[in-house]
Amino acid sequence: MADKSKILSADAEAALLKPIDEYVGKIQSQIDALRVDGSDKVQSYKNQIAIAKEDKNLSKDERTKAVAAAKAGLEKAKSVEAANKDKVSKLIAEAEKYLSENYNSKYYDKVVASCEAEKAAENEAYEKVRATIKTEHEQTLAKLSAADEIKDEKYVYKNRLFDAQMSHESRLQEIKDRKHDAFAHKFHLIDLLRMSKYTFGQKQAQKIENYKYTFNTSQFLYKNGLYIVIILIFIALCIITPIVKNTQLLTVTNILNILQQASPRMFLALGVAGLILLTGTDLSIGRMVGMGMVTATIIMHNGPNTGGVFGHIFDFSNIPAAPRAILALVACIILTTVFASIAGFFMAKYKMHPFISTMANMLIIFGLVTYATKGVSFGAIDSSIPSMFIPTFGSFPSIILWAIVAIIVVWFIWNKTTFGKNLYAVGGNPEAAAVSGISVFKVTLGAFILAGILYGFGSWLECNRMVGSGSAAYGQGWDMDAIAACVVGGVSFTGGIGKISGVVTGVLIFTSLTYSLTILGIDTNLQFIFEGIIILAAVTLDCLKYVQKK
Repeated sequence: MADKSKILSADAEAALLKPIDEYVGKIQSQIDALRVDGSDKVQSYKNQIAIAKEDKNLSKDERTKAVAAAKAGLEKAKSVEAANKDKVSKLIAEAEKYLSENYNSKYYDKVVASCEAEKAAENEAYEKVRATIKTEHEQTLAKLSAADEIKDEKYVYKNRLFDAQMSHESRLQEIKDRKHDAFAHKFHLIDLLRMSKYTFGQKQAQKIENYKYTFNTSQFLYKNGLYIVIILIFIALCIITPIVKNTQLLTVTNILNILQQASPRMFLALGVAGLILLTGTDLSIGRMVGMGMVTATIIMHNGPNTGGVFGHIFDFSNIPAAPRAILALVACIILTTVFASIAGFFMAKYKMHPFISTMANMLIIFGLVTYATKGVSFGAIDSSIPSMFIPTFGSFPSIILWAIVAIIVVWFIWNKTTFGKNLYAVGGNPEAAAVSGISVFKVTLGAFILAGILYGFGSWLECNRMVGSGSAAYGQGWDMDAIAACVVGGVSFTGGIGKISGVVTGVLIFTSLTYSLTILGIDTNLQFIFEGIIILAAVTLDCLKYVQKK
């Protein structure tokens, strides 16, 4: 039973707040008086300087004079501001101390108690309304015999229940808003006192409250449900592995191995993520890796190669190891970028679906590399090269650092450059982006070029990690892994939605899962089933989010 005695009316709530507002208001008036010739004028003069610098109607001399006059006034205002700084700080401290001691106890806690009581009362009232509607429905049904009339009555009953539910939810939201407003009012007062310069603690308190206020269970599960399930699976694997295999799964060595394996794949996922952001994809990633591996192995091999290209045996051993490795990297990037650009051109120019253009790429690359090399697996690369470019520091594999650099660079491109902003715009709505002056062709082609560069880097790193052994068949299935990692990481096929952090998470999830299942001795074919289920679940959740927004 709700305690209605705790429920405050709007007038009662205002009466509780009035003395607090009056006390803080008096202090605020004193602060405002001190700021008139200080902080307020500082801001005013800064604005004048900025406006004068941008005003094209002013001549050079007029602009110089205006800026000089404003700067002179600014210096005076700053001196006043500095002179009053201690007084203002003391007044702010006094007001904040008062709020800390009185706001919750004399106002906010009572509003919270009122809201809780009001919520309980509303829930009781809602249950009574539902019971009344049900009783009336049953009474009405008892009087009816015709099938059509019964059907109509059931329809009316459902509508009445729905209306009651909507009214109930609206009322609960009002109560929730009232509680949130009571919390926010305190920080409104602090905002005026501090001129929006909150302390770290004040910022965090507001973030926590805003998170609680906007939290929605269904949205949270849509967004994070898959991650929660995967974490639970991984925890289960950590428990099962010591029992079944008599070895620990969660060790530093295993974690480093997972990160090491994930590093080259990170490049691939970061590349294709940009294409998915444009509602595209790339089915040729695996074949790109195979081509890059063959190219890098041929160039970095020490001595004549074990296989030839169109019958010709290459030997780059006369070139020093470091330049040879760099040459291999450049060759990988050029080849993968050229093929990626071709697919991108057809998508950008002729609106060809990337599924088709990249599938064609996949077939061409595989056929070309297999025909040129007769499908042979090339030997190992010069063993000194991996120790130069991906050395191990103690037990730490430095290949991880390459992946971290790639993550930072691509994050910067996505979030801090015009190209990155255009990427999101074109992915979200290409027609609107085109109308706003963005070249959809350039953005699309640019995304494929960036992907090609990342594929080249990734295949070169993988060649170093595996110390060669490149073949046309190498990388088979990596395209699906990269795409799946992006989807699981929240990069949406609907376009314009995705974060680098999600891509990183997706790659780590799939690499960790594969590594764990391998240690546990799970058949590779069963691992494909696990991956398929995860992909299906991820895309389903993504579709549900999209449908909800519509």
